[in-house]
Amino acid sequence: MSRIAWILLMIAFLFPALPVWAHHSFGAEYDANKPITLTGVITKVEWTNPHSHFYLDVTDAQGKVVNWKFEGYNPAVLQRIGWKKDTTLKPGDKITVFGWQARDGGNWAHSREITLTNGTKLFFGPPAGTGDGGNTPAVEVR
Repeated sequence: MSRIAWILLMIAFLFPALPVWAHHSFGAEYDANKPITLTGVITKVEWTNPHSHFYLDVTDAQGKVVNWKFEGYNPAVLQRIGWKKDTTLKPGDKITVFGWQARDGGNWAHSREITLTNGTKLFFGPPAGTGDGGNTPAVEVR
């Protein structure tokens, strides 16, 4: 087999695995022992695969506004559970969100439940853990 044919064959086998490398587990990114509840104003909503995101301006105890990034379900799941793009959640909306903070302690998190100003509660992401709803991280943390 020629060198070029060998390289093309390797690329053909590795290309389908790229989406797997791009995806991550809950336990690798977020800490089930760091639950957070924040209230703020939506600045941006992204309906993207493999996860949708929204950004929330939150005012901290010192009066400083911090922009948080929240990750959740993909657009297909959101639509199946009743979300409507550009209607259910949009910039300017005030919400309260419950989720789990990133392991690095930064201002990004995995979202679970959103509460709208009228009291309506909606899921934006799955429960913490390994996918079965448990609190055990999918990876061992040392």
